Amino acid sequence: MKSIQARLSMNPSSTDVFKEMQTKIPASRTPNGAGYVATVGLGTPKKDFTLLFDTGSDLTWTQCQPCSKACFPQKEEKFDPTKSSSYKNVSCSSKLCNLIGKETAQGCSSSNTCLYGVQYGSGYTIGFLATETLTIGSSDEFENFLFGCGEKNVGRFNGTTGLLGLGRSPIAFPSQTTSKYKNIFSYCLPASQSSTGYLSFGGEVSQATKFTRISPKVQQFYALNIVGISVGGRKLPINVSISQTVIDSGTTITFLPSTTYSALASAFREMMANYTPTKGSSSIQPCYDFSNLGNGSFRIPSISVFFEGGVEVDIHSSGILIPLNGLKEMCLAFADTGSDSDFAIFGNFQQKTYEVVYDVAKEMVGFAPGGC
Repeated sequence: MKSIQARLSMNPSSTDVFKEMQTKIPASRTPNGAGYVATVGLGTPKKDFTLLFDTGSDLTWTQCQPCSKACFPQKEEKFDPTKSSSYKNVSCSSKLCNLIGKETAQGCSSSNTCLYGVQYGSGYTIGFLATETLTIGSSDEFENFLFGCGEKNVGRFNGTTGLLGLGRSPIAFPSQTTSKYKNIFSYCLPASQSSTGYLSFGGEVSQATKFTRISPKVQQFYALNIVGISVGGRKLPINVSISQTVIDSGTTITFLPSTTYSALASAFREMMANYTPTKGSSSIQPCYDFSNLGNGSFRIPSISVFFEGGVEVDIHSSGILIPLNGLKEMCLAFADTGSDSDFAIFGNFQQKTYEVVYDVAKEMVGFAPGGC
């Protein structure tokens, strides 16, 4: 959330579909459930790498040799540029070096190679900017794909090998592959760790997809406008219009402005009066202890988020509560941004089971229920 804050009514016909062929790859949750990963190919000959896919980031990068003392642990072998015939460093005089922008640029190496650096809320990556052949699925190859070869990487990346940047800038994956995928991609995040979702590029849009426009207020992110929230079928008694709501596959829970969050938490507490509350944490409230229920079931109130253009996202039951201490303590999966500014983040926990469609060219994001 901090990294996004620092960088800081439209509904097309359901018959408006895309004729390009769709490429779909499996997507699954990380071991701690905080993010989602997909596997792509890199290099010649191709080697597979498991990357976190992130709509809140632009640069695609992976850990590269040599970095034995400055890399986080990963299961797969690190990418070795000396073993790929298609790898090329980007020189500082290249136009590609200028594409990464002031926030990402880190100057030049002694060999005149363009250096990059990206700071995240949970870590950072520093390395060489390079081009390489990227493969999606079994056969979609993109030569001279701009990416980061990270040799100093720190953070909680949960055993993955790096990140697939699905943001809006020219260096992001959708922009670099627009000749084939037409700047269209979608994903469905599975409800449980044992289930598999997908990440897809191009293709047709489901007739069940309802679109809302991307707000022009936040140029560097996919920002939507929340116009209402309901709990247990009752609309919150506040005027809601949060036009800088960043939809982010890389942030776990949803962050709301203080007044909106307070109203949501209060309504939720009222409807959960029959369950035992716990202290929780300073950042996530309210929380409940369900351990005394044994194998019995419990009911939680529904939550729906309404976006501009008549788009209602009925949050899946798995996206309402998040475990704090194992499965004993469960907390409302929403948090306070700490201010009443017109800013929020719609996290991946609340996007689960929907097919979320990004039509970057038309500046719209759509939701279709029952995607996976």
